[in-house]
This record gives sequence, structure tokens and C-alpha cells, in this order.
Amino acid sequence: MHEYSIVQALIALVEAEAAERGATKVHALRVGLGELAGVEPSLLSTAFETFRERTICAGADLNLRRIPAQWSCPRCALEILRGAPLQCSGCGGPARLVQGDELVLESIDLEVN
Repeated sequence: MHEYSIVQALIALVEAEAAERGATKVHALRVGLGELAGVEPSLLSTAFETFRERTICAGADLNLRRIPAQWSCPRCALEILRGAPLQCSGCGGPARLVQGDELVLESIDLEVN
């Protein structure tokens, strides 16, 4: 289950950001999670609940924002509709994934004294 290692890296990143800003507490994290990122949202949430104890994230909420997969043609920038063949209907070029495979820490709600 790689969600545990993802959460460990996430908490380490948040702790570093909090230390740099002199924060004493983290209230919430917002993470963008692409549907093709290979990460199960419920397992990520469970891993966060497990590993946040005794860290600066102990009382923090994890807010996941799901990012749908989206493809387009790199030649003519035509959007490829969901469920359609991954080939441009305009120029015949292959589709390119534009979004939906990312895992991004979007924001941290910190308490600074």
C-alpha cells in the first residue's frame, strides 16, 4: 500500500513548511488528487489518520479535491471527450493526458504565533 509512503512524505513536507514559517499547528491540508494518480482516496485518508498522530498535523483535516482525467490533442488542442477513442477527431493525432494523474499539495492552513 503506497498510500502510507505518500502520507509520510506529505507530512514531512508539511512539517518542513510549518517550521520555515514558525507555525505551531496545522489545521487543514488540501490535496489535489487525479483520478489516474494510482492513489485510492479512502486509503490515503486512512493512512493520514494513522500517521498524523504525534506530528504537527495531529489535529489537521485532510481535504481531497478530485481531479478528473482530461485529454486533448497536442497538435490542434482539441479536447478529447471522456469515453471517446484517444485519438483526435479533427486531425487524427494521438491524445495526450492534460490532467488527472497528479497528486499535489495545494494548500496548508497553518497557525503561526
